[in-house]
Amino acid sequence: MLRKASVLALLALSANVSAGYDTHPRFAEFAKEVNEEYQIPEAEVRQWLAQAEKMQSVLDAIARPAEKTMTWASYQDIFLTEKRIAGGHEFMETYADILAEAEKKYGVPKEIITAIIGVETFYGTRQGSYRVLDSLATLAFDYPQRPIFWRELKALFALAEEEQVDPGTVKGSYAGAMGYGQFIPTSYLAYAVDGDGDGKRDLWNNPTDAIHSVANYFSKHGWKTGEPVTQRVTVTGEDWKELANKSRSPDWTVAQLTQAGVGLSTPVSPEKPATLVHLEGKQGDEYWLGEYNFYVITRYNHSRLYAMAVYQLSESFK
Repeated sequence: MLRKASVLALLALSANVSAGYDTHPRFAEFAKEVNEEYQIPEAEVRQWLAQAEKMQSVLDAIARPAEKTMTWASYQDIFLTEKRIAGGHEFMETYADILAEAEKKYGVPKEIITAIIGVETFYGTRQGSYRVLDSLATLAFDYPQRPIFWRELKALFALAEEEQVDPGTVKGSYAGAMGYGQFIPTSYLAYAVDGDGDGKRDLWNNPTDAIHSVANYFSKHGWKTGEPVTQRVTVTGEDWKELANKSRSPDWTVAQLTQAGVGLSTPVSPEKPATLVHLEGKQGDEYWLGEYNFYVITRYNHSRLYAMAVYQLSESFK
């Protein structure tokens, strides 16, 4: 397969003279895998990694993820503010035609697409200040507890070749997520789309590509058009405790959940798959029926808090 033109010329403009990861003991192993999987020669990998810097702040951040200590109440204070809701309404007005086009093509509600971008980057205004090359190199080589970052660094190089971007200038989160929707490199390669037909998939600067890509991600992960996401429920007895928050995926039927003491606020077919979500809210415990589309949101981010924030933010746009 023919590769696009090398980006080495671009790299020369942003090369950093400090020692990089090209001298790491695992460099040869990494370069070999990149060549085998993406046909990128060792010389290019070496030049990329020569300019990558170890970021202690990245290692500190990954070791203490803020979400692990957060409750639903504290999550609401961040993601369900009047300012974020107002920003969503403005985003939907500005890109109304593009959102409508994406909703029609992929079957994903414009409110959900907007809410994802709103939670991830405040509608594209907070895409991250870390150089992704540094973040992913640091995590790939110096945080072996999570081998996913080894994979993502390889994918970053493939993305740089495919989209003709300089990885030395790309900015994102400390974990290597990029653009309006904070796609990690493997997701970028697999789900990013050229929404406006200009021949590029630019999730950093092109809201059309970003909107279509988020919608495509949800479509590819099984979003059920027209189906609900969740509803508030009640619980009685003790049996429900064995089911609450046990799985993100809808591993039980609604009938099984109701038999365990879950009371619905809106009728649902007993055969439908669902899960029980238990959250600590501002007024105490909350219980929610997570249907399949709730699970699809957690495919974007595995947190139940995240999925609920996206859902409730999307509801505020209606």
